Amino acid sequence: MISNVRKYDTGIHVEGLDLGKLHCCMKACCAYVLIVTAVYWVSEAVPLGAAALVPAFLYPLFGVLKSSEVAAEYCKDTTLLLMGVICLAASIEKWNLHKRIALRMVMIAGAKPGMLVLGFMCCTVFLSMWLSNTSTTAMVMPIAEAVLQQLISTGVADTQEDSETVEMLSHHLFSLLCTKYICMIYIYIFPTNSDSLYLFLSLFQTAISIPEPKKEKESKNSRYPTKRDHMICKCLSLSITYAATIGGLITITGTSTNLIFAEQFNNRYPDAKVINFGTWFIFSFPIAIIMLLLTWVWLHFLFLGCNFRETCSLSKKRKTRREMLSERKIHEEYIKLGPISYPEVVTGVFFILMTLLWFTREPGFVPGWTSLFEKKGYRTDATVSVLLGFLLFLIPARRPFSRAPRTPAGDSSAERDPDPMAPMITWKDFQNLMPWEIVILVGGGYALAAGCKVSGLSVWIGRQLEPMSGLPPWMVTLLACLLVSAVTEFASNPATLTVFLPILSALSETLQINPLHTLIPATMCVSFGVMLPVGNPPNAIVFSYGHVQISDMVKAGFGVNLIGVLVVMLAIMTWGVPLFNLTEYPDWAIARNFTGSL
Repeated sequence: MISNVRKYDTGIHVEGLDLGKLHCCMKACCAYVLIVTAVYWVSEAVPLGAAALVPAFLYPLFGVLKSSEVAAEYCKDTTLLLMGVICLAASIEKWNLHKRIALRMVMIAGAKPGMLVLGFMCCTVFLSMWLSNTSTTAMVMPIAEAVLQQLISTGVADTQEDSETVEMLSHHLFSLLCTKYICMIYIYIFPTNSDSLYLFLSLFQTAISIPEPKKEKESKNSRYPTKRDHMICKCLSLSITYAATIGGLITITGTSTNLIFAEQFNNRYPDAKVINFGTWFIFSFPIAIIMLLLTWVWLHFLFLGCNFRETCSLSKKRKTRREMLSERKIHEEYIKLGPISYPEVVTGVFFILMTLLWFTREPGFVPGWTSLFEKKGYRTDATVSVLLGFLLFLIPARRPFSRAPRTPAGDSSAERDPDPMAPMITWKDFQNLMPWEIVILVGGGYALAAGCKVSGLSVWIGRQLEPMSGLPPWMVTLLACLLVSAVTEFASNPATLTVFLPILSALSETLQINPLHTLIPATMCVSFGVMLPVGNPPNAIVFSYGHVQISDMVKAGFGVNLIGVLVVMLAIMTWGVPLFNLTEYPDWAIARNFTGSL
C-alpha cells in the first residue's frame, strides 16, 4: 500500500489510494508507536535506552519512515557536544579537580551549619553546570558525608562530657543534701550533745556510702547525638541534590533534558537561530541564582530554624569546638590533595577555554569568531567541544622535562604509569563516564519527533487543543509547567520531556504564540522531580546515605518545586521577553506551520 506513494517537492502523490486515508493510517501508526514507547518509558518495564529503540524497528515496519532515516535521528549534533563535554568531565574527575574546588569553597564558607550548607550548594551548582547532575552528586556527597561524620563524632564526645559533668554535680549535691538533713534530725533529737553529733556523722559516713548514679549506655539505634545534628545531616544531604538540579539548568550541556530540547527545537524550527550556549546561559543564570538563595532559605527554615545569625555568623568568637574540629578536618582533606598539579592546570585551562569559545561563537550583540570563516553555519558548540575533547587524548599528563610522571592527586591506589607520554585521559576514562543510555534515549526522542512531523500527528494534536486559544500565553505556560512538574515526579525527566515537547510545540503553533514561551519553561520545570527518590538519580544517591526519609524529601521537595515554577514563570515574563522576543509570533514558526500543512 505504502509502496505506491511517490514524494515530490510539492507534496505527496498517490496512485490508486485516497490521500486522506493514507494520512490517517500514518497518523494512527505514529500515535501507536508514540504510545508504546511512552508506556515503556513511564513504567520502566525495560531500560530507558532499550525502550528508545522501539521507533527504530516499528517506524520502518509501519511505513512511517525508512530505516536509514530513523537511524540518522539517533546521532545528532548534540551527541557530539555531549561527547566533548564528557571528555572534559573525565579529566576533571580523574585528576580530582572537582574535589579541590569543593573543599576550597567549603573552607571559605566555614563550618557554621548555615554557611556550610550554602558553601556545599555553591560548589555543587558550579560543578553541575559542566558535569551531569548524577556525577556531581556522586562526587560531592562523599565529601559532605566525611564532614557530617566529623560533626557526629564530635557531637557524641560533647554529649558524653556534658553527661559526665551533670552526673558528678548531681552526686555531690545528693551527698550534701543527705548530710544536711541528717544533721538537722539529730540536732532536733539531741539538741545539747554536740560531741555525740560529730561521732555520729563520722560513723554515718563510714558505715553508709551513698551510691553513685549509674551511667546510662547510649542507644545503639541512634546515629546522632542530638536531634539538631540529625537536622543538619538532613539539610546538607538534601541541599546537594537540589543544588545539582539547579546547576544543571544553567548551561545547555548541564543536563540531558536541555540537550533534548535544543536538538528537537532546532530540528523542528531550523530557521530559528536563537538557542545557543550564550542565550541559554543569559536566561538561566539569574534563575539559578534566585533559586539557589530561596532554596537555601527554605531548607534552613525547615531544618535549622530561623536563627540565621547563629548558624551563619562568620565571627571566630562564636565558633564552637565542634565547628573548629570540622574546619580542621576539611583543611586536612585539602592538604592531602597536595599542591596543584600540572594535569589540574591543563584541565582548568581547557575548561576556561571551552567556556570562552562557546560564549564568543555567536554572542548576538557583536560578531562572533565564526564570522572569520567564509562559510556560515558550519561550526556549532559541538565543534568546539569535540576539538578540545580530542586534544585531551593527545596532551601528555606529564609535565614537559619532568623526571617522574604524576598520578591523580590524593589517589593512593593509583599505580604510577610508566609511560612518560600517557595522555590526560584514556578511552577507558571516557568510557566510564559516557552515558550511552542517555544518547540512545535522546536519539529515540528525535526519531519520535521526526515521525510525528512526517505523519502530521503533531499538527493534528495541535488542532485538538484549539479550545485553549482563549487563554493568555502566561496561563498556557503555567499549566504546562505544572503538568510536567507533576508527571516528572514519577517518570524519568528525559522521557517526560520527549513526550511533551511535540505536544507543546503543536499547541504553541495552534495558539499563535512564540513556541519558546512554553518550551523553555517546560524544559526547566521537567528537572524539578525532587519530591521522591525515584524522581531522578541524584535523589536516589542522597537517599541511599540514610540521613533523610521519604517524608523529608516530600516536604522539602514540594517547596523547592514551587520555588522553581514561580522563578521560571518570573523569568519568562520579564527578562525572557526581550531576550527571545516573546511578544511576537516569529517568522520561523510561521514557516514551520506552512511547510507542516503541505
